Amino acid sequence: MAKDIGHLIGGKRAAGTSGAFGPIFDPATGEESGRVAMGGPDEVAAAVEAARAAQPAWADTSIVRRARVMFRFKELIEKNMDELAKLVTSEHGKTIDDAKGSITRGLEVVEFACGIPQLLKGEFSHNVGTGVDLLSVRHPVGIAAGITPFNFPAMIPLWMAPLAIACGNAFILKPSEKDPSCPMLLAELLQEAGAPAGIIQVVNGGKDAVNAILAHPGIAAVSFVGATATAEHIYRTGTMAGKRVQALGGAKNHMVIMPDADLDMAVDALMGAAYGSAGERCMAVSVAVPVGDATADALIEKLAPKVRQLKIGPGTEAGVEMGPLVTREHLDKVRSYVDLGIEEGAKLVVDGRDFRMQGYENGFFIGGCLFDGVTEDMRIAREEIFGPVLSVVRKPDYKSAVKIINDHEYGNGTAIFTRDGDAARAFANEVEIGMVGVNVPIPVPMAFHSFGGWKRSLFGDHHTHGMEGVRFYTKQKAITTRWPTGIRAGAEFKMPTMG
Repeated sequence: MAKDIGHLIGGKRAAGTSGAFGPIFDPATGEESGRVAMGGPDEVAAAVEAARAAQPAWADTSIVRRARVMFRFKELIEKNMDELAKLVTSEHGKTIDDAKGSITRGLEVVEFACGIPQLLKGEFSHNVGTGVDLLSVRHPVGIAAGITPFNFPAMIPLWMAPLAIACGNAFILKPSEKDPSCPMLLAELLQEAGAPAGIIQVVNGGKDAVNAILAHPGIAAVSFVGATATAEHIYRTGTMAGKRVQALGGAKNHMVIMPDADLDMAVDALMGAAYGSAGERCMAVSVAVPVGDATADALIEKLAPKVRQLKIGPGTEAGVEMGPLVTREHLDKVRSYVDLGIEEGAKLVVDGRDFRMQGYENGFFIGGCLFDGVTEDMRIAREEIFGPVLSVVRKPDYKSAVKIINDHEYGNGTAIFTRDGDAARAFANEVEIGMVGVNVPIPVPMAFHSFGGWKRSLFGDHHTHGMEGVRFYTKQKAITTRWPTGIRAGAEFKMPTMG
């Protein structure tokens, strides 16, 4: 039976006022499995009012009590891991194991937020002037909002909401309308953990909901993860409205394979990084850059059979390595990029466009695709495809390999595979990229560090989670104190100094 997903406003499920719904699909079967309410200004306004009513008391709640809510939330996520993963798989398509892995990476941010008493410790300087002390503290920004993408319906909301709430804010989540069930359950688990009504809320919808969030003066900060064009729009619109904005955009991640690399390790890394989650990751490796033709020939020889042998099927089936894409529209887009690569003159070594699975003929499946002979001017080398399509761009030497990375408009993630410590150190220093892996294909930092790219992969001054996340969701206040001692020196009219 099809389900309807509404909103979570003021601690309760709400149908909303628009009466409009969008379809939810099971990517494995292609069938509509439910509907999601499409909210807009009315729902955002109601969520802001509920947040305004709840946030001041929450900010005054002791940091120890807020930490205990995070501890309980962590336990509830662990207890409901199987159900959360099934929801991710049923609406996004990724395998159960991949879904659980993504939830675990989000759970690590919850664990980091459990340390909020330590993270919010201020600074103190005694006797900066005669009888004068100075301390700095961090206050919550007030009401924050998060706009999250379809590819990680659990992980990205967990990168935002727990830390924002632990810092004393109320949080309004606008998840992707393509897979809203898991974010809704996470919000309800956070309420069950002790977050008061109005502190965590979910407004579902599309552009109308996003624009309402950007326009509402009651929302002080907005976090976003998604496509670069949207990230730039959200950054410009939000900052023009006086909001603090962190907007993480797209990527085109390169992996350099040096002649001395452990080739078997590099091939295994490419398989997981290019084809895991069907390539629907902003940290997916979509361009392999082997240095030298001998390296490239050996790489293709080892890689192509593995791509052909990918185990593809519904994410719920045991042993499946790659599930379907999220929607039919996205499937058509990825196929069109493969067509384009052929038109541009690249050699399609492995063609997955015609993959069909018995019993799931209407599912949004595509096989792994592998191009060789790609040049950096081709669109398949420049644009984010967001699917299981790997392009091999051959380069004659290390410097030209680094140049292709630094010349690209995106700067999210990159990796080098080598046994040479000098080359690895030089690479890490020279590439203009926010996250770098050395023999690590997807260099996503742990939750106690921060995640974010450079160039057109990030708009704003703060990366997400880690201490950058704490700073984003708080504002600093400096307090200078002096207490009467019975000695008065009279008024001072010059710029005050501490001597």
